[in-house]
Amino acid sequence: MSEEKQEFLTYKGRPLVRSKNIIYYGDMREDYVVMLQIMGSKETAGEQTAGKVTLQMMSTDPNAPPAEMVLKRSERDGLYNALDLAAAWLNRQLGEIDQDA
Repeated sequence: MSEEKQEFLTYKGRPLVRSKNIIYYGDMREDYVVMLQIMGSKETAGEQTAGKVTLQMMSTDPNAPPAEMVLKRSERDGLYNALDLAAAWLNRQLGEIDQDA
């Protein structure tokens, strides 16, 4: 049986996994990921785009108490703004240097 490698859409080198209106940004093998929840949409140039997006940086440690799993929360207008903040959070938390800086 051959093993297929699943390709994910990425942003700044980290995978994006979507389930309905929730997007997980980051690698689940790392210590943290960011959950982005699209709260609404708006029409821009005739296309539906994400409006308000809430973010939560979460620990991936399965032994962490539920009350301590969420490290940061925020809200942004638009998916790009939310992803940009999520990337900065993960870079800072994981001790990485932002390549776009």
